[in-house]
Amino acid sequence: MYLYHYGLRELPFTITPNTQFYYDLKSHHEAFEVVLTALKTGEGFIKITGEVGTGKTLLCRRLLNDIPDFFKTAYIPDSYLNPAELRLAIAQELAVETEQLTNQQQLARALQQRLLDVNKSGQAVVILIDEAQALPEESLEALRLLSNLETERRKLVHIILLGQPELDERLAQKAFRQLRQRISFSHKLTAMNVDETAAYIAHRMDVAGYEGPPIFDWKLVKRLHQSSRGVPRLINMLCHKMLLLAYGEGRRQLSLQDLKLAVNDTEDTEQFRSLGLPAALSVCVFFLAAAAVSYWQMGGLQ
Repeated sequence: MYLYHYGLRELPFTITPNTQFYYDLKSHHEAFEVVLTALKTGEGFIKITGEVGTGKTLLCRRLLNDIPDFFKTAYIPDSYLNPAELRLAIAQELAVETEQLTNQQQLARALQQRLLDVNKSGQAVVILIDEAQALPEESLEALRLLSNLETERRKLVHIILLGQPELDERLAQKAFRQLRQRISFSHKLTAMNVDETAAYIAHRMDVAGYEGPPIFDWKLVKRLHQSSRGVPRLINMLCHKMLLLAYGEGRRQLSLQDLKLAVNDTEDTEQFRSLGLPAALSVCVFFLAAAAVSYWQMGGLQ
């Protein structure tokens, strides 16, 4: 790829959530503080929502890493689960021995006993549900019932729902009014402003090992922010393609033309209207040429 060309140790703009590259954006920092406050006060349900690509999964992984040791966590990344599958997934995350359990009643009792055991050890359980907007109605109700478990002094389980705005739309339905009233803290992740975009790009380049002069100038960052609407995932995709384009031409400094070509090759971005068909076709040539150079350098033509 282009690592040697830019003096990088690793790719700076992958879309796979990696806590090593976590940047404490204002919206994410506020969400983290909301979660910690809710957990410290013993609240049952917490809701974090955000548009696609705003970093919900990365925030979730940071929570898993940084939640105080007082809490024992269970992470459910695949939320399209029926109640039985959801209970089983939670039980397995909490190290419940499930092989000998033959029905849902036994599983429910074993899970409840595990929650009580964790409580007796001086801890509390936190369940993090990613992509919670995909939870079936029956599974949302199962979570509500699970949150009923408590001692005289505190709840046995805290539940954090992370999802797209569709989660708010679902919870607004009359059928979910009981669950909605259980949600004591909510936060909405927002896109980055232009200053955050500049700092975010510089941070990821620094973590990846870049030590040279800035290759994203301010004018380029402003247009990049406009094209991506400040959405981290889109910024990553555009920056990666821009670096690849410049590498294919043997350049280090990025240009507005690189951004135009990258935007035209990326779904859900704000298109440059002046970019015509020839340029749209040329982006494919650039990417193919860069890929061919990488393949040759890695010995693919031996």
